[in-house]
Amino acid sequence: MTSLDAIREKLKRAQTEFCRAADGIYPENWETHLGREEWSAAEIVAHLMVVERGVIGKADSVTQKEPLPIPLRKRLHLPLWLVEMRVLRRKSPVPLDTSLIGQKEAMLGELRCIRERTFSFLSETEGRNLNAYYWRHPFLGMLSAPEWMQMIASHQIRHTKQMQEIREKLSRK
Repeated sequence: MTSLDAIREKLKRAQTEFCRAADGIYPENWETHLGREEWSAAEIVAHLMVVERGVIGKADSVTQKEPLPIPLRKRLHLPLWLVEMRVLRRKSPVPLDTSLIGQKEAMLGELRCIRERTFSFLSETEGRNLNAYYWRHPFLGMLSAPEWMQMIASHQIRHTKQMQEIREKLSRK
């Protein structure tokens, strides 16, 4: 079990590293596609926005009710560190919302606002046992609410690597 302070720290670190990687993409390359099946920097940010909003929305909803009893065997899941690895490339089950695509600074600002909402959720629920609340991740299995918060950070770390790959490819053009 990871403490809320450790989760907050991982979320902060993931956001800082992601923004540092995004800073290396010039605004004129923000929507550039470098391959047929590859996302642009803007699409990565839009994806992160949709996923984090979705997780926090679900967490808000789930934690408003009594937790459902989940048998131990159903709570077993793949490790979160798999999310951070870029060796297994997965197609996202979350559709890309192209209406979120915009100017670089505006998108990064919105991403920061969404992260602030995540921190607010953690603060609002600080005294509660969130480990009793579970819902299914499409690849990993059942995760508790604190594990979902860790997943947000791990997911951003994964896409930081993708953003760094884009920056490197653009520098070779």
